Amino acid sequence: MKNKLFAALLAAAALSACTDLSKYTTVDADASAKTKMRACMVSEANAKFQAGTLFVNSVSVTADEIVNTCIKKLALQSAGISEESQSTAQNIINNLQNMNWGSNN
Repeated sequence: MKNKLFAALLAAAALSACTDLSKYTTVDADASAKTKMRACMVSEANAKFQAGTLFVNSVSVTADEIVNTCIKKLALQSAGISEESQSTAQNIINNLQNMNWGSNN
């Protein structure tokens, strides 16, 4: 089942070079978890394809990476802390960068 789903995602990503995938990656807030997961996986597969990393590992390993990434993203969104987490992480990185910059001068 997972291999069939991933094959469909690979096909969608391969078509992304000449096709707009927004209809597969954009979902309503009220969409089912399955629909949100599918949209996330297409988006992640496409991002890997665009970055040239989609075919670096085996299909199974790449599928696991995409599934795990989407599960984490959807869990954060469901908990309502996705945007907050992103902002907090950026602030932490900026603060560490500033501390490092200050110690180099």
